[in-house]
Amino acid sequence: MNADQLKGKWLQFKGDLQNKWGKFTDNDLQDIGGNYDKFLGKVQERYGAKKREVMKWANHWYDKPATDAAGKQAGNK
Repeated sequence: MNADQLKGKWLQFKGDLQNKWGKFTDNDLQDIGGNYDKFLGKVQERYGAKKREVMKWANHWYDKPATDAAGKQAGNK
């Protein structure tokens, strides 16, 4: 995931981020505000040794297929 990708998906991403990685506070998410450099800084601050694991999760999150409200992959009937 890069800076443009994070900014474009921020509203969806931040909810899943906080659910998966609970050390991110509402203030953290507000501070990050879709800024990739701030996201990296907060990952380092909150998770230090697990930074690689968090970034791997973020990349996987971005690459997953989009789903609709019923949980089905977009474009499938």
